[in-house]
Amino acid sequence: MRLFYGWVIVGSGIVVTCIGVGAMLSLTIFPQPMSEAMGWSRTGISTAALINWICMGLGAFVWGALSDRFGTRAVVLAGGILLGLGLVTASRAATLGQFQILFGVIVGLAAGSFYTPMTATTTRWFTRHRSLAVALVSAGLSVGSAIMAPLARWLITTHDWRFAMLALGDVVWLVVIPVALLVREPPASTTDATSGSAAGADGHDITAAQALRTPQFAAIALTHFACCAAHSGPIFHMVTNAIDHGVPAMAAATVLSVAGLASLSGRIICGLVADRLGAQRTLLTGLAIQAVAVSLFPFPRELASFYMLALLFGFAYGGVMPLYAILVREYFGAQIMGTAFGAVAFASTLGMALGPWAGGWLYDASGSYFWLFIGSCGIGLGAVAIACTVRPPRPLPATLLSPSVAH
Repeated sequence: MRLFYGWVIVGSGIVVTCIGVGAMLSLTIFPQPMSEAMGWSRTGISTAALINWICMGLGAFVWGALSDRFGTRAVVLAGGILLGLGLVTASRAATLGQFQILFGVIVGLAAGSFYTPMTATTTRWFTRHRSLAVALVSAGLSVGSAIMAPLARWLITTHDWRFAMLALGDVVWLVVIPVALLVREPPASTTDATSGSAAGADGHDITAAQALRTPQFAAIALTHFACCAAHSGPIFHMVTNAIDHGVPAMAAATVLSVAGLASLSGRIICGLVADRLGAQRTLLTGLAIQAVAVSLFPFPRELASFYMLALLFGFAYGGVMPLYAILVREYFGAQIMGTAFGAVAFASTLGMALGPWAGGWLYDASGSYFWLFIGSCGIGLGAVAIACTVRPPRPLPATLLSPSVAH
């Protein structure tokens, strides 16, 4: 039986998001050793993450639009080259300002070339199993955290932070560039009849400018922003928080790995549920669980309790992440998927930028992460409220459709 090439696209998406985004997210392991070795404050290092996420968001929007125009293969290939360059040069940074520019700007812009374009391409290949396929691509983010964080911690322990970051850049070049060559766009004739998949544009054929002005886009983007603002701080400072409570550094890194693996199961399970019950209802449930999990962060003190919370928290934040792409695809169709989802991703990365910086600032000001967790819980409840305004897709008014497709 011939393998449907859409599953090759899914596999490629898993690999490039795992290595590409995982390399960027590995910064969560670096604050303590960098602070000790260089004398840089955690606020300063966290600011690099803030710049990172803002640039990733801008990159996601630009790369997504470029993938609509030039194809995803070229975008992922260019991003892989740029990401490796950013990591290698950041490993040689002599000052905090240099590091913030090299890691924050270059790595951030490059990392935006993976998840959004690959997700957009995946939605074009699939119809019947679209939620599961997107969830699997999104699972690469979880696998990336589970693999790259312990790798970075081991490299730092056996060598130093500079060698670890240099090695991660080399891994990006060795893996992402060859895999990018496997990416291709679906043929126009692809259907769901024989493969269980399709590339057709079953959404509304409107322009990107029209889509970005709709209330549906605003609701999805704001929900994604609040969702990411709620979980980004706890994710970024999870390892350092565990170390502050007496957990050994290597064991603390495994807490992040447990959360990453839990988010992997969350993505797959929520993808399967969304295929049956709908993305909107699944999203609302996942956001509620995430808010509850964040509210529990001030309490763990033992390694076992950190693991238990990581399981619940990881499942929740991982489960909701693929659902935004499904909602965008259902509302706006395939033709502008890269641009529309890139714009939503940009809103989410603003939220991702907020948490790490706020956590570093609050820690330096108060000596603990308590107020970070309280604030994140409140934002998580806000995400639930905003998600309630996201309604199932319905036909857009004829005035929003271009004359050539209105009917």
